[in-house]
Amino acid sequence: MAQEKHTGKTNTGNFFEDFAVGQTIRHGTPRTITKGDVALYTALYGSRFAVQSADAFAGEIGYPKAPVDDMLVFHIVFGKTVPDISLNAVANLGYAEGRFLSPVYPGDTLSSQSEVIGVKENSNGKTGVVYVRSSGYRSDGTKVLEYVRWVMVKKRDVNSPAPEPQVPELEKSLTAEKLGKAVPGLSMNAWDYALSGSPFTFGDYNVGEKINHVDGMTVEEAEHQIATRLYQNTAKVHFNQHSEKDSRFGKRLIYGGHVISLARALSFNGLGNAFHITGINGGRHVAPLFAGDTVYAWSEVLDKQLIKGRDDIGALRLRLVATKDQTCENFPLKDEEGKYHNGVILDFDYWAALPL
Repeated sequence: MAQEKHTGKTNTGNFFEDFAVGQTIRHGTPRTITKGDVALYTALYGSRFAVQSADAFAGEIGYPKAPVDDMLVFHIVFGKTVPDISLNAVANLGYAEGRFLSPVYPGDTLSSQSEVIGVKENSNGKTGVVYVRSSGYRSDGTKVLEYVRWVMVKKRDVNSPAPEPQVPELEKSLTAEKLGKAVPGLSMNAWDYALSGSPFTFGDYNVGEKINHVDGMTVEEAEHQIATRLYQNTAKVHFNQHSEKDSRFGKRLIYGGHVISLARALSFNGLGNAFHITGINGGRHVAPLFAGDTVYAWSEVLDKQLIKGRDDIGALRLRLVATKDQTCENFPLKDEEGKYHNGVILDFDYWAALPL
């Protein structure tokens, strides 16, 4: 387990020097997800996907009841890791190899565990990047989620020696075979397109197609604070204005996962039948978001794959891009030099399941 810096009986979090490749960290405080959590998540983001919204709709296609939104599962698992991995983080840099392995329902209890798979000190000698593979489990031991993330963490002592750099090789995109495990035994024969809010199926989307999700949502201070506490995410950069007033930005950053959930909720307008996130290929928080900013989103279809062993479900590989205070109509992602345009805050690459 990573060394922890304590003051008396309190934990001030791990610094870059405290991590070493091969460490396994079991994270504290299991969390039972309730219907109240689901309702609050809906209140925060306004997600309208039918499978996660209605027990009756979910039951018609084979779920025992409406599963918890995939991103709420992600946030709960992620939040458990923060006190040990990123309490002293400067920024969360990216994600890869994320797989949603089993549906989660209200009443399930989740816990998290992480393995350190890479470390690399930055050239400034003040920070370093830590790579971890984190997993979420139900109380019966079933793994429901795993993903890799890398985070920039402050050093405790700038004079401490740099470790031998070890950067893991990560897959650029999950294969269809790995996605197949994420889809439970469902039947799309009873899918009701009127009730789902969209007539478009897997076959209606083409590789290279871009979808402007049109709607925008302004982030309020109270909302992102409630969200951060909902996930028990203790990172001071998100909730402690006093500690952040002298930081680079002079104020709290909005948790990057909050942006992902906002963009995913906005994507309903154009991808209403994308009922399940099966995998996360990669993701990058390009620029910070602050309270008062308005988030817009658009998606690009990068690939299409049939789910192995299924004749009624396919998966779209989608690039979900979020912008702030900039509508997405004809909005380019990068300039001619390959740099992100001002206003881009999220570049998120994921697989989503749709009925054929």
